Amino acid sequence: MRIAIVGAGAVGGLLGGMLARAGHAVSFVARGEARAAIAASGVVVTTPEGSFSSGALPAFADPREAAAASEDGGGGLDLVVVCVKAWQVAAIAPTLAPLVGPGTAVLPLQNGVEAADHLARALGEAAVVGGLCHVLATREGPARVRVLGQPLQVTLGERGAPGASDRVTRIAQALRDAGAGVTQSPDIRAAVWSKLAFVEPLGSVGAVTRATIDVVRALPETRAMLEAAMREVQAVAAGQGVTVPDEAIHKGLARVDSLPVGATASMQRDLVEGRPSELDDQTGAVVRLGRQAGVACPLHDFLWASLLPQDVRLAPLARPA
Repeated sequence: MRIAIVGAGAVGGLLGGMLARAGHAVSFVARGEARAAIAASGVVVTTPEGSFSSGALPAFADPREAAAASEDGGGGLDLVVVCVKAWQVAAIAPTLAPLVGPGTAVLPLQNGVEAADHLARALGEAAVVGGLCHVLATREGPARVRVLGQPLQVTLGERGAPGASDRVTRIAQALRDAGAGVTQSPDIRAAVWSKLAFVEPLGSVGAVTRATIDVVRALPETRAMLEAAMREVQAVAAGQGVTVPDEAIHKGLARVDSLPVGATASMQRDLVEGRPSELDDQTGAVVRLGRQAGVACPLHDFLWASLLPQDVRLAPLARPA
């Protein structure tokens, strides 16, 4: 497949490196040191099983350049995987139009529940496939990724109709061939909300307590807060017409118990280290969509109010002088 990866952070770098290693024609849309490193020597991925390098790959700062470099000068891509942070999606979505032709699928893998809607508004509903991923990975430097836990897991499905489509099946096979675990979901909206019910409480409770997951899960008080936050997300999803099953909450808690000692969520790390975070796209979205649906979520009101002053993008006073 001809694939463009938009964003070269932990997820984008990992997925692009895996797909390139599997023989797909991968290019990146990235900037700065990451773009230069990918063009010069590729992505270096380190996992518990070992390391590999993709070798040099085409990398472009502008989607128009990436489109012009494709076989037919634009519109020839099979897949565009959007791996930027959730808060960047709305702004970047219209710029991706040169990459999208009649047969191109656009797959977002952000945390949160709004990224696919941003892309659909900019690029057309028909182009967008729903998706999410699970992986504990960090960016160690430009185009250098370390996977800390289990291998990458990707869930994808059509947004408009139940059941698998030919394009989803083809994308799923490419991801499996690259070494990712893949689930084709008959209800991708429920899957995306179920992911939010896991990752958002992990990040917001971790950030407000300033504790690693092994501490949060071991203390009865903070473990109860974590589960209560998951239940609030479940209730907001129901208010939005989406069923997050109890099984998803139980699996989320079981996954919390399986995470390695010292683990933290990316939103927590970004807040603690003074970087722009996905607070508005995760915790803020729960509060926003809860109010929209008339669902009370007092714990998330507290988490949002507590963490908002710490976000350097949302709270000017939090920015270094």
